[in-house]
Amino acid sequence: MTRMQDAPEIVALGRLGVDLYPLQSGVGIEDVTSFGKYLGGSAANVTVAAARHGRHSALISRVGDDPFGRYLLRELDDLGVDRSRVTVDPLLKTPLTFCEIFPPDDFPLYFYRDPKAPDLNIDADQLDLDAVRATPLLWLTATGLSQEPSRSAHLAALEARARARHTVLDLDYRPIFWNDPAAASAQIGAVLDRVTVAVGNREECEIAVGETDPHRAADALLAHGVEIAIVKQGPRGVLAKTREESVEVPPLIIDVVNGLGAGDAFGGALCHGLLSGWPLERIIRFANAAGAIVASRLECSTAMPNTAEVDAVIAKGD
Repeated sequence: MTRMQDAPEIVALGRLGVDLYPLQSGVGIEDVTSFGKYLGGSAANVTVAAARHGRHSALISRVGDDPFGRYLLRELDDLGVDRSRVTVDPLLKTPLTFCEIFPPDDFPLYFYRDPKAPDLNIDADQLDLDAVRATPLLWLTATGLSQEPSRSAHLAALEARARARHTVLDLDYRPIFWNDPAAASAQIGAVLDRVTVAVGNREECEIAVGETDPHRAADALLAHGVEIAIVKQGPRGVLAKTREESVEVPPLIIDVVNGLGAGDAFGGALCHGLLSGWPLERIIRFANAAGAIVASRLECSTAMPNTAEVDAVIAKGD
């Protein structure tokens, strides 16, 4: 097994695919006449977002042996992500995701990942456990726990990590990837005592800890031993809690174009803030602004802002 090139600051495991966004807004797919093609997948988008802030980000995932897979490998290179641990699955096809755009808050997704997406075929043999152990920040998503062998690979990464600082779980619950909510709750709940940061929206927190009230959800995550619990509240902003501190950041007022990808921009900015050692309020304010910027744009991966753009939006709002 080859090792990752150099030493990444961020290693993410998980979803990678092609996003096809309609170039017409406010109409259903049956009436759309053209689409834009972009790199997508939550874990991949987070690495892209972090790379925009100058971080050496590496992705562990898989693509199909097809033109879409070749496109994604090229895009990872172009977007500055270390893809030395992204492998080609000889049997499965690269997944596609279509969306519809009905601003400000309706963005249905249609996943084409049957019979199985290559990123759920990540196995423990694909992991460079030395890199997983040594990286300053490990990013995992709950989707990776939904099927084998990906689940076992995630558990192996967590075991190697031994709850080192900045072991982050994106609660990332999407019902289509699970047999039922109870299965998701069981798998997510079983790993909360192995991570140090958990981030999700209110619905994802309900799956993880059975709470939708932001403060109770954050407290429940902290009770699992998580050091930082982050609850995204949509139009009500973001709550972040540690055992010593509670921070609430209000939303930025923007004209939403496409809300998809805002959470991944938040995640990449969160990684940058954590690695920078910033105070909690500054981290959350920065991540919240990054998410707002992407929500104001059509695309996702190629729309990720750099640090100067985020700082400018924050300064404008102050």
